[in-house]
Amino acid sequence: MGLNEKFFKSAAGGITASDNFAPVLYTGNWNGSNTNTVEVGFRPDWIWIKRRDGADGHHLYDSVRGMGKPLYSNTTGAENASNHVNTTSTGFTLVTDNVNQNGNLFIAWCWKAGGAAVLNEDGTLDSQVSANVDAGFSIVSYTGASANQNVGHGLDETPQLIIVKNRDTAGNGWATQSPFSGGADYHMMLNLTQEAKNNVDWIWNDTEPTSSVFSIGENGITNTSGNKYIGYCFHSVDFYQKVGSYTGGGSNLTVINVGFAPTMVLFKCTSNAGSTWRIFDTVRGTDKSITVNSSLAEYDDATNYVDFTSTGFEFNRSVTQANPDINGSGRTYIYLAIA
Repeated sequence: MGLNEKFFKSAAGGITASDNFAPVLYTGNWNGSNTNTVEVGFRPDWIWIKRRDGADGHHLYDSVRGMGKPLYSNTTGAENASNHVNTTSTGFTLVTDNVNQNGNLFIAWCWKAGGAAVLNEDGTLDSQVSANVDAGFSIVSYTGASANQNVGHGLDETPQLIIVKNRDTAGNGWATQSPFSGGADYHMMLNLTQEAKNNVDWIWNDTEPTSSVFSIGENGITNTSGNKYIGYCFHSVDFYQKVGSYTGGGSNLTVINVGFAPTMVLFKCTSNAGSTWRIFDTVRGTDKSITVNSSLAEYDDATNYVDFTSTGFEFNRSVTQANPDINGSGRTYIYLAIA
Protein backbone atom coordinates (compact mmCIF):
# COMPACT_ATOMS: atom_id res chain seq x y z
CA MET A 1 0.00 0.00 0.00
CA GLY A 2 1.09 3.58 -0.62
CA LEU A 3 1.32 6.14 2.16
CA ASN A 4 -2.14 7.48 1.29
CA GLU A 5 -3.76 4.05 0.91
CA LYS A 6 -3.36 2.91 4.50
CA PHE A 7 -6.31 2.09 6.70
CA PHE A 8 -6.87 2.99 10.31
CA LYS A 9 -9.42 1.64 12.76
CA SER A 10 -12.27 3.63 14.24
CA ALA A 11 -15.63 3.06 15.84
CA ALA A 12 -17.16 3.03 12.39
CA GLY A 13 -14.74 0.41 11.07
CA GLY A 14 -11.83 0.68 8.66
CA ILE A 15 -11.49 4.11 7.02
CA THR A 16 -9.08 5.10 4.29
CA ALA A 17 -6.60 7.72 5.47
CA SER A 18 -6.65 9.54 2.13
CA ASP A 19 -10.41 10.09 2.50
CA ASN A 20 -9.71 12.34 5.48
CA PHE A 21 -6.44 14.16 4.76
CA ALA A 22 -4.44 14.75 1.60
CA PRO A 23 -1.57 17.07 0.62
CA VAL A 24 -1.77 17.95 -3.07
CA LEU A 25 0.45 19.89 -5.46
CA TYR A 26 -0.71 22.15 -8.28
CA THR A 27 0.61 24.80 -10.65
CA GLY A 28 -1.18 28.13 -11.02
CA ASN A 29 -2.81 28.88 -14.37
CA TRP A 30 -4.59 32.22 -13.94
CA ASN A 31 -5.02 34.15 -17.21
CA GLY A 32 -7.58 36.67 -16.04
CA SER A 33 -10.75 34.67 -16.32
CA ASN A 34 -10.21 30.90 -16.12
CA THR A 35 -10.49 28.54 -13.15
CA ASN A 36 -8.11 25.86 -11.94
CA THR A 37 -9.57 22.58 -10.69
CA VAL A 38 -7.53 20.59 -8.16
CA GLU A 39 -8.42 16.98 -7.38
CA VAL A 40 -8.13 15.89 -3.73
CA GLY A 41 -10.24 12.71 -3.59
CA PHE A 42 -12.95 14.14 -1.31
CA ARG A 43 -14.74 17.43 -0.61
CA PRO A 44 -12.37 19.24 1.77
CA ASP A 45 -13.66 21.25 4.73
CA TRP A 46 -10.30 22.86 5.54
CA ILE A 47 -7.82 23.87 2.84
CA TRP A 48 -4.41 25.34 3.75
CA ILE A 49 -2.54 26.69 0.71
CA LYS A 50 1.04 27.95 0.43
CA ARG A 51 3.03 29.04 -2.59
CA ARG A 52 6.25 27.01 -2.73
CA ASP A 53 8.49 28.82 -5.21
CA GLY A 54 8.31 32.37 -3.88
CA ALA A 55 7.47 34.54 -0.90
CA ASP A 56 3.71 34.65 -0.42
CA GLY A 57 1.47 34.24 2.59
CA HIS A 58 -0.36 31.16 3.78
CA HIS A 59 -4.06 31.07 2.86
CA LEU A 60 -6.41 29.08 5.11
CA TYR A 61 -10.02 28.37 4.09
CA ASP A 62 -12.76 26.35 5.76
CA SER A 63 -16.38 25.40 5.16
CA VAL A 64 -17.62 26.65 8.55
CA ARG A 65 -16.70 30.29 7.94
CA GLY A 66 -17.45 29.97 4.23
CA MET A 67 -14.84 28.60 1.88
CA GLY A 68 -14.17 31.90 0.11
CA LYS A 69 -12.79 33.69 3.20
CA PRO A 70 -9.04 33.33 3.75
CA LEU A 71 -7.09 33.72 6.98
CA TYR A 72 -3.30 33.87 7.05
CA SER A 73 -1.23 31.81 9.50
CA ASN A 74 1.82 34.07 9.10
CA THR A 75 0.00 37.27 10.11
CA THR A 76 -2.44 38.57 12.72
CA GLY A 77 -4.76 39.86 10.01
CA ALA A 78 -8.53 39.54 10.19
CA GLU A 79 -10.56 37.34 7.89
CA ASN A 80 -10.63 38.46 4.25
CA ALA A 81 -13.96 38.42 2.43
CA SER A 82 -12.37 37.71 -0.97
CA ASN A 83 -13.71 34.71 -2.85
CA HIS A 84 -10.66 32.65 -3.87
CA VAL A 85 -11.75 29.01 -3.55
CA ASN A 86 -14.84 26.87 -4.16
CA THR A 87 -15.07 23.20 -3.28
CA THR A 88 -16.27 20.33 -5.44
CA SER A 89 -17.28 16.80 -4.46
CA THR A 90 -13.70 15.66 -5.12
CA GLY A 91 -11.54 18.75 -4.55
CA PHE A 92 -11.64 22.48 -5.16
CA THR A 93 -11.50 25.16 -7.83
CA LEU A 94 -9.49 28.38 -7.74
CA VAL A 95 -11.34 31.37 -9.10
CA THR A 96 -8.83 34.25 -8.75
CA ASP A 97 -5.07 34.72 -9.01
CA ASN A 98 -4.49 35.03 -5.24
CA VAL A 99 -3.55 31.35 -4.89
CA ASN A 100 -3.37 30.59 -8.59
CA GLN A 101 -0.72 32.87 -10.12
CA ASN A 102 0.17 31.58 -13.55
CA GLY A 103 3.18 29.23 -13.47
CA ASN A 104 3.69 29.37 -9.70
CA LEU A 105 3.96 26.17 -7.63
CA PHE A 106 1.63 25.50 -4.68
CA ILE A 107 0.93 22.97 -1.94
CA ALA A 108 -2.56 22.49 -0.50
CA TRP A 109 -3.04 20.49 2.71
CA CYS A 110 -6.67 19.34 2.75
CA TRP A 111 -8.77 17.98 5.62
CA LYS A 112 -12.23 16.45 5.73
CA ALA A 113 -14.26 17.52 8.75
CA GLY A 114 -18.00 16.81 9.04
CA GLY A 115 -19.43 18.80 6.16
CA ALA A 116 -22.06 21.42 6.98
CA ALA A 117 -21.68 22.86 10.48
CA VAL A 118 -24.22 22.01 13.17
CA LEU A 119 -25.17 23.80 16.37
CA ASN A 120 -23.26 22.61 19.44
CA GLU A 121 -24.64 23.59 22.88
CA ASP A 122 -22.15 21.73 25.06
CA GLY A 123 -20.41 24.92 26.24
CA THR A 124 -21.43 28.11 27.98
CA LEU A 125 -21.16 29.59 24.48
CA ASP A 126 -22.97 27.97 21.58
CA SER A 127 -20.74 27.01 18.66
CA GLN A 128 -21.11 25.92 15.07
CA VAL A 129 -19.09 22.74 14.55
CA SER A 130 -18.04 20.53 11.64
CA ALA A 131 -16.51 17.43 13.23
CA ASN A 132 -14.88 14.32 11.79
CA VAL A 133 -15.10 12.29 14.99
CA ASP A 134 -13.36 9.20 13.61
CA ALA A 135 -10.40 11.26 12.35
CA GLY A 136 -10.06 13.32 15.55
CA PHE A 137 -10.52 16.68 13.81
CA SER A 138 -13.10 19.45 14.11
CA ILE A 139 -13.64 23.03 12.98
CA VAL A 140 -15.33 25.26 15.57
CA SER A 141 -16.86 28.71 15.13
CA TYR A 142 -18.09 30.83 18.05
CA THR A 143 -18.76 34.43 19.04
CA GLY A 144 -16.95 35.79 22.08
CA ALA A 145 -18.73 37.00 25.22
CA SER A 146 -17.74 38.73 28.43
CA ALA A 147 -16.05 36.77 31.22
CA ASN A 148 -14.49 33.32 31.02
CA GLN A 149 -16.33 30.78 28.86
CA ASN A 150 -16.11 27.31 27.35
CA VAL A 151 -16.96 26.12 23.85
CA GLY A 152 -18.14 22.76 22.48
CA HIS A 153 -15.69 21.20 20.00
CA GLY A 154 -17.78 18.28 18.70
CA LEU A 155 -15.23 15.49 19.26
CA ASP A 156 -15.65 12.48 21.53
CA GLU A 157 -12.15 12.73 23.03
CA THR A 158 -10.17 15.57 24.56
CA PRO A 159 -8.32 17.65 21.94
CA GLN A 160 -4.54 17.54 22.23
CA LEU A 161 -3.96 20.48 19.91
CA ILE A 162 -6.26 23.50 19.65
CA ILE A 163 -5.63 26.47 17.33
CA VAL A 164 -7.86 29.56 17.66
CA LYS A 165 -7.97 32.79 15.61
CA ASN A 166 -10.00 35.99 16.02
CA ARG A 167 -11.70 36.42 12.63
CA ASP A 168 -12.85 40.03 13.10
CA THR A 169 -9.92 41.97 14.53
CA ALA A 170 -6.43 42.42 13.11
CA GLY A 171 -3.65 42.32 15.67
CA ASN A 172 -4.78 39.17 17.45
CA GLY A 173 -2.65 36.16 16.56
CA TRP A 174 -3.18 32.41 16.38
CA ALA A 175 -3.26 30.93 19.90
CA THR A 176 -2.47 27.24 20.40
CA GLN A 177 -3.00 24.97 23.39
CA SER A 178 -1.67 21.46 23.97
CA PRO A 179 -0.72 19.27 26.93
CA PHE A 180 2.58 18.79 25.08
CA SER A 181 3.43 22.49 25.23
CA GLY A 182 2.65 23.07 28.90
CA GLY A 183 -1.09 22.60 29.20
CA ALA A 184 -3.78 24.99 30.42
CA ASP A 185 -1.45 27.76 31.60
CA TYR A 186 0.62 27.87 28.42
CA HIS A 187 0.22 28.97 24.82
CA MET A 188 2.24 29.39 21.67
CA MET A 189 1.33 31.56 18.69
CA LEU A 190 1.18 29.93 15.27
CA ASN A 191 2.28 33.20 13.66
CA LEU A 192 5.33 33.68 15.95
CA THR A 193 8.59 31.95 16.82
CA GLN A 194 8.16 32.24 20.59
CA GLU A 195 8.53 29.36 23.01
CA ALA A 196 5.57 28.09 25.06
CA LYS A 197 4.62 30.94 27.40
CA ASN A 198 2.85 30.87 30.74
CA ASN A 199 0.21 33.58 30.88
CA VAL A 200 -1.94 31.95 33.55
CA ASP A 201 -5.65 32.31 32.69
CA TRP A 202 -5.94 35.09 30.17
CA ILE A 203 -6.04 32.90 27.03
CA TRP A 204 -7.25 29.44 28.10
CA ASN A 205 -8.77 30.34 31.50
CA ASP A 206 -6.17 28.10 33.19
CA THR A 207 -8.41 25.15 32.33
CA GLU A 208 -7.67 21.95 30.45
CA PRO A 209 -10.07 20.97 27.64
CA THR A 210 -12.41 18.02 28.14
CA SER A 211 -13.97 15.47 25.82
CA SER A 212 -16.75 17.98 25.06
CA VAL A 213 -15.45 21.57 25.52
CA PHE A 214 -12.37 23.81 25.60
CA SER A 215 -12.09 26.90 27.78
CA ILE A 216 -11.26 30.51 26.87
CA GLY A 217 -10.28 33.47 29.02
CA GLU A 218 -11.49 37.04 28.69
CA ASN A 219 -9.10 38.52 26.12
CA GLY A 220 -8.88 39.53 22.47
CA ILE A 221 -6.99 36.48 21.29
CA THR A 222 -9.66 33.91 22.19
CA ASN A 223 -12.62 35.81 23.66
CA THR A 224 -13.67 39.41 23.02
CA SER A 225 -17.37 40.05 23.40
CA GLY A 226 -19.04 40.18 19.98
CA ASN A 227 -16.00 39.09 17.98
CA LYS A 228 -16.19 35.95 15.83
CA TYR A 229 -13.58 33.18 16.26
CA ILE A 230 -12.54 30.01 14.45
CA GLY A 231 -10.85 27.01 16.05
CA TYR A 232 -9.23 23.83 14.73
CA CYS A 233 -9.06 20.86 17.12
CA PHE A 234 -7.07 17.61 16.91
CA HIS A 235 -6.51 14.50 18.99
CA SER A 236 -4.52 11.34 18.34
CA VAL A 237 -6.18 8.45 16.46
CA ASP A 238 -4.47 5.05 16.30
CA PHE A 239 -2.83 4.33 12.95
CA TYR A 240 -3.85 7.72 11.50
CA GLN A 241 -3.00 10.82 13.55
CA LYS A 242 -0.64 11.58 16.41
CA VAL A 243 -0.13 14.67 18.55
CA GLY A 244 2.97 14.26 20.68
CA SER A 245 6.32 15.56 21.84
CA TYR A 246 9.98 14.58 21.87
CA THR A 247 13.37 15.81 23.06
CA GLY A 248 15.89 16.73 20.39
CA GLY A 249 19.08 14.71 20.17
CA GLY A 250 21.28 17.24 18.43
CA SER A 251 24.15 15.36 16.77
CA ASN A 252 22.67 12.05 17.95
CA LEU A 253 20.05 10.04 16.09
CA THR A 254 16.51 10.91 17.16
CA VAL A 255 13.73 8.42 16.32
CA ILE A 256 10.03 9.13 16.91
CA ASN A 257 7.55 6.26 16.63
CA VAL A 258 3.96 7.33 15.89
CA GLY A 259 2.63 3.92 14.86
CA PHE A 260 2.14 4.64 11.15
CA ALA A 261 3.87 6.09 8.09
CA PRO A 262 3.25 9.87 8.10
CA THR A 263 2.27 11.86 5.06
CA MET A 264 2.70 15.20 6.83
CA VAL A 265 4.30 16.40 10.09
CA LEU A 266 4.05 19.84 11.70
CA PHE A 267 6.87 20.68 14.17
CA LYS A 268 7.50 23.43 16.74
CA CYS A 269 10.11 23.83 19.46
CA THR A 270 8.32 24.55 22.75
CA SER A 271 11.32 25.22 24.99
CA ASN A 272 13.29 27.90 23.12
CA ALA A 273 12.35 31.17 21.44
CA GLY A 274 13.33 31.88 17.86
CA SER A 275 12.32 28.53 16.35
CA THR A 276 9.89 28.42 13.45
CA TRP A 277 6.84 26.23 12.94
CA ARG A 278 7.72 23.86 10.06
CA ILE A 279 5.73 21.49 7.88
CA PHE A 280 7.26 18.53 6.03
CA ASP A 281 5.29 16.18 3.78
CA THR A 282 5.84 13.33 1.36
CA VAL A 283 4.37 14.92 -1.76
CA ARG A 284 7.00 17.67 -1.84
CA GLY A 285 9.72 15.39 -0.49
CA THR A 286 10.92 15.37 3.11
CA ASP A 287 14.01 17.38 2.19
CA LYS A 288 11.73 20.43 1.82
CA SER A 289 10.06 22.38 4.61
CA ILE A 290 7.66 25.30 4.78
CA THR A 291 7.59 27.75 7.67
CA VAL A 292 4.07 28.36 8.95
CA ASN A 293 4.84 31.69 10.62
CA SER A 294 6.40 33.37 7.58
CA SER A 295 5.67 34.02 3.91
CA LEU A 296 9.06 32.64 2.83
CA ALA A 297 9.34 30.27 -0.10
CA GLU A 298 9.84 26.57 0.54
CA TYR A 299 13.20 25.60 2.04
CA ASP A 300 15.02 23.09 -0.13
CA ASP A 301 18.48 22.46 1.30
CA ALA A 302 20.48 19.93 3.26
CA THR A 303 19.74 21.48 6.68
CA ASN A 304 16.02 20.87 6.32
CA TYR A 305 15.47 17.14 6.14
CA VAL A 306 13.36 14.60 7.99
CA ASP A 307 13.31 10.89 7.16
CA PHE A 308 9.76 9.51 7.22
CA THR A 309 9.62 5.80 8.05
CA SER A 310 6.93 3.13 8.12
CA THR A 311 6.39 3.84 11.82
CA GLY A 312 7.19 7.54 12.21
CA PHE A 313 10.07 9.88 11.49
CA GLU A 314 13.71 10.37 12.42
CA PHE A 315 16.64 12.75 12.09
CA ASN A 316 19.70 10.78 11.02
CA ARG A 317 21.55 12.91 8.49
CA SER A 318 24.66 14.47 9.97
CA VAL A 319 23.99 17.91 8.51
CA THR A 320 20.43 18.13 9.90
CA GLN A 321 20.73 16.36 13.22
CA ALA A 322 21.35 19.56 15.18
CA ASN A 323 18.90 21.85 13.31
CA PRO A 324 17.41 23.81 16.26
CA ASP A 325 13.99 24.13 14.61
CA ILE A 326 13.48 20.36 14.57
CA ASN A 327 16.17 18.54 16.61
CA GLY A 328 18.26 20.82 18.83
CA SER A 329 20.05 18.98 21.62
CA GLY A 330 17.95 18.92 24.79
CA ARG A 331 15.19 21.04 23.32
CA THR A 332 11.57 19.94 23.55
CA TYR A 333 9.20 19.84 20.57
CA ILE A 334 5.53 19.35 19.79
CA TYR A 335 4.37 17.67 16.59
CA LEU A 336 1.23 16.79 14.66
CA ALA A 337 1.71 13.79 12.38
CA ILE A 338 -0.95 12.60 9.93
CA ALA A 339 -0.96 9.47 7.76
